[in-house]
Amino acid sequence: MKQNIFKKLLSYITEIHIESVQSDYNESLQVFLKNGRYQLCTTNAIYSYADKYDNFKESFDRLNLEAPEVKNVLLLGFGLGSIPFMLEKVFGKKYTYTGVEIDEAVIYLASRYVMDELDSEIELVQADAYAFINQNHIRYDLICIDIFVDDKIPELFLTEEFLQDVSDNLSKNGFILFNHLAFYKSDKIAANEYYEDIFIRVFPEATSLDVNKNRMMVSDKSRILKQP
Repeated sequence: MKQNIFKKLLSYITEIHIESVQSDYNESLQVFLKNGRYQLCTTNAIYSYADKYDNFKESFDRLNLEAPEVKNVLLLGFGLGSIPFMLEKVFGKKYTYTGVEIDEAVIYLASRYVMDELDSEIELVQADAYAFINQNHIRYDLICIDIFVDDKIPELFLTEEFLQDVSDNLSKNGFILFNHLAFYKSDKIAANEYYEDIFIRVFPEATSLDVNKNRMMVSDKSRILKQP
């Protein structure tokens, strides 16, 4: 949706509430216009914030997307499409995307506010990410996992079985970027346990990036361009 120029300018002074919806998966989904960008929030978390979704933005700043070249991307958890937005608008990439999002309300909001701003080819699929991964036969060069219900990753997506299934959906030189919260001490402990006990067992060449109170797990450390 094209932004009203007055509201866009005003949003640099104060955030503007645009729309609120409820769904079977989220008690509260709120869209704000903030700093000229649409932001999608729940009660305790930010689901999307265009190129200001810093955990992914700063991760992409430090990742090699060129060699081997990334062509197609799977997004498990779509939000308002922050990942394709920033890759296209900031990094100049026009990949082919498949976005998997279980919440019909989130798909509605993404379609209403963001999709018409993007030139990249995007297929949005309303599905449970676990079921999609098990049934999919396409291989992807990059898989981004950003699955939250409010500020929690459902336990199903923290199992070794799920991560192994995701691995099976990678192309030969593909890699995974998995977003974990690391805001509170308990978040940091949980993220570290998952990384040490599961992630590096499935991906022995993995590394992680501490970004903006998040721990971003990367399945292939050779993709890292630079350290902070």
